[in-house]
Amino acid sequence: MANPRWSVVIPAYNEAARLPTYLKEVQAYFEGRDESYEVIVVDDGSRDGTADRVREVAAGRAEVTVHALDRNRGKGHAVRAGMARAVGGRRLMADADGATPIGEVARLEAAVSAGADLAVGSRVLRDPSVTRQVRVHRKLSGHVFNFLVRRLGVTSVVDTQCGFKLFRGAVAAALFPEITTDGFGFDVELVMLAERRGYRVVEVAVNWADQPGSKVAVLREGPHMIYEVLAARWRLAGRPSGKRA
Repeated sequence: MANPRWSVVIPAYNEAARLPTYLKEVQAYFEGRDESYEVIVVDDGSRDGTADRVREVAAGRAEVTVHALDRNRGKGHAVRAGMARAVGGRRLMADADGATPIGEVARLEAAVSAGADLAVGSRVLRDPSVTRQVRVHRKLSGHVFNFLVRRLGVTSVVDTQCGFKLFRGAVAAALFPEITTDGFGFDVELVMLAERRGYRVVEVAVNWADQPGSKVAVLREGPHMIYEVLAARWRLAGRPSGKRA
């Protein structure tokens, strides 16, 4: 198809049960807007038939494609692979579990239309128009992680880890090839790099509901995420600043 207005990149690892419902919602939302779109699902080495379920739900629609990786490489790698294939003027990354309703993209779109280069969904900003359903242990671990990230230099965003982010197309094309973190810590490298390049990053409160079956195990993934963030900070310290898009 000709370059669509929207690209939606969804990384998926063993999401045969949760992704089909969300994918239907994504399709219905953009078709309801009557705007051109593409959905790129990156199957990150799933073993539960995720790619086959996506193809069933898409029912042959050209707007939805599946890029299947030969093995599990991590969320950061999967999003990067999807963004490398995206061509839309607005490029959204969204989690496969549907924790953030697809309609929340309108909040991020407003921020981008007002001048943001990157709009980051947030589960921590206070806003009377949104609600959050978060399990206590994830809320506490999130506060600790966010505190550490801010101490390491991220200034524009409190909640780096919300998997709902909208980019101007040219900005996504400039940022993602430079990201090297493969795991869950890639969100922090992304925001760090955007700040270093001088892009305008805006955090936007969104509705969010914790979903059963999270792939992020706090005790197992937490230390590795901190390591990834420290490694990213070290790498970026040696790179030049300034916009490249």
